[in-house]
Amino acid sequence: MTSKNTSVAEATNHAHAVDLEKMSLSLGTLVNDVVDTALSAGLLQRALAAGMDEIASVLRAVPVAEGRLLERGIGLIAKRNPDLVVLTENLRLPVTRAATELVAMNDEALVKSLSLDADSAGRKSYTPDLLIINRTTKVAHLIDVKRSLGSYELSRIAELKNRMLAAALVVPDLLYKEHRRLHVDEVRVVILNAENQRTDIDGGVWPLTHLDHLLDIAGAGAVMAQLRDLFQKRVTDNWAAALRSHSAGIKADPDGVAGESPGDMARHADGGDAFASPARTPVSIGFARAPRLANG
Repeated sequence: MTSKNTSVAEATNHAHAVDLEKMSLSLGTLVNDVVDTALSAGLLQRALAAGMDEIASVLRAVPVAEGRLLERGIGLIAKRNPDLVVLTENLRLPVTRAATELVAMNDEALVKSLSLDADSAGRKSYTPDLLIINRTTKVAHLIDVKRSLGSYELSRIAELKNRMLAAALVVPDLLYKEHRRLHVDEVRVVILNAENQRTDIDGGVWPLTHLDHLLDIAGAGAVMAQLRDLFQKRVTDNWAAALRSHSAGIKADPDGVAGESPGDMARHADGGDAFASPARTPVSIGFARAPRLANG
């Protein structure tokens, strides 16, 4: 399967677009849903009253909640492109020893022409955050969303990419058998880094700002940036409200809780982390590809 280089003009000319202003209500509702579940002002206030263990538990919930928000936000925006099918449930993909060895020991040109049976048994597995299929281009993207890669060593990122590539080998068979005989010609893997740092476009590590290309929706990256801002503001506001309520209930302690918001503190601790099959045709497996300048 060959890739076609694309000019800058073509790259920005996406088939669909999203209006940030028109989506503001939906974004606010999504943020409320995620924050009210685990990071409400009342919950934060109770944690302050309970002590350090509860406070630490709440702080660990911040990156988890933001990760969930990012996944749901991408799914929400993807609905603006009717060609896309977004899968988020029951995506536990087997990572067999054979698949791992194929990825680790062979050239990408060989690996991308193979696919494996989705029923293959294996002790290891990989569950992507999203699997997005474009029914027009017949390209599937296996997506892992990271709030930040700041704490990831290069070896850990490489291990994750290899595991994703190994899992991608079963995606064509899985889609055909379990998702209404969906057919794809390519499966591409991509790690989306919300911090927009430590990117490797050719190696499958993309900033969240590249979501426009992934979904073929102009403005998708800007909407996600706004969603993150809304989340962080809401959590910071809840933290401030919890501090005020806590201070009103007890005599002020000069050595008490103050300073960073839970979002700031959590950032330091964020580690991450029944049909018969047809005869198989070659399916390309590899990293996601961004539009490029035309040759010559």
